[in-house]
Amino acid sequence: MPSPTYTNPILDDDFPDPTIIRAKDGFYYAYGTQTKRDGVIINLQVARSQDLVQWEWLGEALPHKPRWASATQRLWAPHVSEADGRYYLYYSAQPDSGAGLCLAVATAEHPTGPFVDNGEPLLCGETGFEHIDPMAFDDPATGKRLLYWGSGFGPLRVRELAPDRLLFAPNSQEVELVQPDVPGSADEYQHLIEGSWVVLRNDWYYLFYSGNNCCGPDAHYGVMIARARHATGPFETLAQATGRPDSTILTGNAHWHAPGHNCLITDAAGQDWLAYHAIDPRQPTFDAINDEQGFSRRVMLLDRVVYENGWPRLLPDGHPTHTPQPAPISEEKS
Repeated sequence: MPSPTYTNPILDDDFPDPTIIRAKDGFYYAYGTQTKRDGVIINLQVARSQDLVQWEWLGEALPHKPRWASATQRLWAPHVSEADGRYYLYYSAQPDSGAGLCLAVATAEHPTGPFVDNGEPLLCGETGFEHIDPMAFDDPATGKRLLYWGSGFGPLRVRELAPDRLLFAPNSQEVELVQPDVPGSADEYQHLIEGSWVVLRNDWYYLFYSGNNCCGPDAHYGVMIARARHATGPFETLAQATGRPDSTILTGNAHWHAPGHNCLITDAAGQDWLAYHAIDPRQPTFDAINDEQGFSRRVMLLDRVVYENGWPRLLPDGHPTHTPQPAPISEEKS
């Protein structure tokens, strides 16, 4: 019998900034940024799969906006993790006050939700979108609960969370991890950096992140990589370590534009896969909520990650695939 294959996209609807987890019920759950579907605004999306390839869209994960952001339409980049049977959803939202975006957290008893906001934001900015794209990570070396975030043309950051995961730890301080390049520098992807995702592999903490412009007619986006021996750094980018002109491990091609804002998920055979969004040039726009993201229709793609010479590499060639590929392993073979 031939081995199973799949072809991108794995979810052919607007599903930006995906996070995928494997829940205790054996299903994979994916979460995505706010969208509009069949004329209805979905605050934060959730979908489910048994094999990382065939996805069932389930709808709304956060049915009620936080009271402090009840009138805005900027709910971005959910990250979900499970601890002690409870699910924690970290996300970004625009407060009703009109100030800068805030980091927030909601909780639920089930991976599908309904998630309920904690009542107050974790951290807000005065203006802009400095505090977005949260990613929670439990450091196995120290036992600390960490939250990564950052954009707004600023650095990527990390700070320790309190034991309840709902606030930052008392007296904790944020640490700057990776800096953006100054405007006009040669590395165009490093001008704006966001979408942190951290994993520990082979004694290295790998920080995947995305850069430049995610959306709109001038979208130009890619996934980059840095690594460190400790979860809070110091991190060295691929460009710094090798002298390459940039740190990208994933860039677009004629079939998929502006790929990025990834998560990393491991299949039943222990293989790592990068799930991310990209724009299909054959259908680049949709009936969006507003022109916030240039009406870009960002669908979910999946490609295999391997580790060579101390760094992750995307198979087969650092670009999104568009032809049939070997599928993830969805269950252990006896």
